[in-house]
Amino acid sequence: MEKNPVRLLLAEDDRNLGNILKNYLEAKGYSTTLCINGQEASETFNKKEFDFCILDIMMPVKDGFTVAKEIRAVNKKIPILFLTAKSMQDDKLKGFEVGADDYITKPFSMEELLLRIQAILRRTEDSNKNNTSTNIFKIGKYTFDYNRQVLSIHGNEQKLTSKEAGLLQLLCTNANEVLERSIALNKIWSDDSYFNARSMDVYIVKLRKYLKEDPTVELINVHGIGFKLVMNKP
Repeated sequence: MEKNPVRLLLAEDDRNLGNILKNYLEAKGYSTTLCINGQEASETFNKKEFDFCILDIMMPVKDGFTVAKEIRAVNKKIPILFLTAKSMQDDKLKGFEVGADDYITKPFSMEELLLRIQAILRRTEDSNKNNTSTNIFKIGKYTFDYNRQVLSIHGNEQKLTSKEAGLLQLLCTNANEVLERSIALNKIWSDDSYFNARSMDVYIVKLRKYLKEDPTVELINVHGIGFKLVMNKP
């Protein structure tokens, strides 16, 4: 059975270079989506599923560092590779601080870029093999199986809808940290409109009801910001 192609988000404001990279990567079997500024990259990431991100640091509207921070708020594990026209040590250090897996300095060869992508993906695959429960979360006494969309406790299973499961996965990934409303809305509803915000509030109430059997687990509102899944020690 053939593996699905790696879904790659490419953010590069130089249209000519961006198109060259996109065409090259697609020729190598990568499903590549090109964005020409940081805002577009951030919005696209929240609307589609990706396996790998390549971000130019110097972009209009939002720079690569800002986009990487927003991506890391949603997904702490997706590989991020920075493209930079600078060789300054401070830029490299800042890139790693915001969650980059690697960087490559312009000008670079296509072969070098491809080898770096392949190396990062190998490390990611090895890490996943060593952690087969990537999509299984412990929430106090609960077990949440994201792939099956099932929340269970004491042998009782609660089947979740796709949006319930997606929202709970985001909360688990950001456990004990604030999940911003806009991030959750764009990631799951692809739109942070007022109507969708009210819909998400209904889902939060439902998740809170599902989690009420364990008093050490709290799903709290952070006024004006978002939500936090808190797991207190008994």
